[in-house]
Order: sequence, then C-alpha cells, then structure tokens
Amino acid sequence: MIEAGVLGKTQDLSLGQYLQEWLAHARARVRATTYRGYESLIRLYAVPALGEVSLSELSPLHLQRLYSSLLVPERRLSAGTVLNLHLVLTQALGQAVRWGILASNPAKGAQPPRPRRPEPVVVDPSLAERIVAALEGSAVELPGMMAIATGMRRGEILALRWGDLDPGLHQAQVRRTLHATGRGLAFSEPKTRRSRRAVALPEILRPCLERARSEQALRRSKARTWQDLDLVIDRGDGGPLNPDTLSSRWRLFLAHSDLPHVRFHDLRHGHATLMLLKGVHPKVVSERLGHASVGITLDL
Repeated sequence: MIEAGVLGKTQDLSLGQYLQEWLAHARARVRATTYRGYESLIRLYAVPALGEVSLSELSPLHLQRLYSSLLVPERRLSAGTVLNLHLVLTQALGQAVRWGILASNPAKGAQPPRPRRPEPVVVDPSLAERIVAALEGSAVELPGMMAIATGMRRGEILALRWGDLDPGLHQAQVRRTLHATGRGLAFSEPKTRRSRRAVALPEILRPCLERARSEQALRRSKARTWQDLDLVIDRGDGGPLNPDTLSSRWRLFLAHSDLPHVRFHDLRHGHATLMLLKGVHPKVVSERLGHASVGITLDL
C-alpha cells in the first residue's frame, strides 16, 4: 500500500496503478454500494483512457479531454455519469495530495458537465391523496404507504422486522437498513446516529400492516422453505426484497396508475412537505426523517 511506502518511487506510478491503490484504501471506508460505484466508473472509463498516463504528469487537460470524449453521441453516456466520474477522480486525486504524492489536484482544474436535472415532482396534498388511493390493493401498497406516511427510506422500510413494531402497531424502531452489495443483499446499521430512531405509525397504516401480516402467515404456512428473518416486507419466501426490485415495481405501478413520474424516494420528501404544511416544527420533521441536521430537511 502507498500508505506503508511499499511502492517505492511514486513518481513512476501510473494513474491506473494509483487508482487501484486508492480503491483498496477507499474500500474499508465507504459502503459496499458506494465502493462498487467507484470501482465501476474507474474500471470502465478512467483506466482505459488514462491508465497508462504517469500520475505525476496528469493534467487538467487530460481529464477535460476524457470528459469530452465520453460525451460524444456514440458513447451514449449521460452528463450525470461523467459528473460522477469527475467526483470520484477528484476524491482519489485529492487523497494523492494528502499522501504527498501530488502537489495539487489536477481534477480541480477540469470542468465537468452540468447535467440537466428534471424538475422534481412535488408530492403535495392533492397528489398524495391520488397516490394513496391508487396504492390500495397494489403490489407496492405497504412499502408505498410506509414511505408516504412515515418518511422512512427505502432501505429502512425493507429492513423493518415485525419485532421492530410495538404490539399495537403504533411505533417502529429504525435499527437497520437493507442495501445491495457485490455479493448480494446485506443488512447494516443506519449511516448516522440520528438515523436510528423511533417513528410513529399513523392509524392509516394499521389495516395495511395487519393485512400484510395475515397474507405473510398464509404464504409461510404453504411454503416448502422459508427464511425466518421476521421481515415485514419480503420477496415471497421470507427473504429480503431487493431495493432495486421495489423501485422497478414502483415504476410499473406508476405506469398503470396514470400518475406523474414520482420516484419512490420522492415519497419521503413528500412526507416532509406534508408535515411542514401542517405546521409541524422543522426540528420535529428532521428527527422523524433521521436527518443529520434541520438544514437538510429545509433544503428538500
């Protein structure tokens, strides 16, 4: 590792060699899903074009030309992907500065594209009513209702266990989250201390939860094999439902419901908006969402 000084003369280091070292450094410091994103961007786009360039000779112009080449129509890469590549390289090369390998960060002199982000759909009271009405009886009823009624994150909802709910179904304890890794699905602790929280469950969720529990018990009684994970939402055999599968089902639900393109995560924002419109103090909303600060809540 570079940190241990085993690579010898760092002036002989190529960008490709350095990025592999940096990935090894980053792997233990970020979530598995974040690492996979880093590794994929570097492997697919940075190393093929600039892997042989000496790290000491890497310039902002090298990176600018790379970004331009990736944006040609033939490559069909979005500006957002190129921007993400730039952000990863900025982190990686910034670490080279901290390690004393580079005097300055060449990525800071390059200008990434600015993707045109579509205007987010605001889940106001009127749209929320339409979504709730359409959710009834659908394949995504419970996760959708949980998101809009509690503001919980997708991974938090899918990691919720019956043991996290109080007997009266009035409150849920957020203790873990579910995310995809290179080796499958994994449960982990929430990112921050504030993400570990108690969330009040409004009365509108009770029939959804009771129905889901009854349906799950019936499936379990008929199943040959069952993963006894106590999950509130499962994939059919008691095992965890892939978050990406939920997102795919959500998009299919929208297409069949004549609703605007509302991302599943927008339901969380919508919950915050509805609470603020009702006059709930921003600090209370922030705590309910598990935000690190009130500022994040107000920036939604």
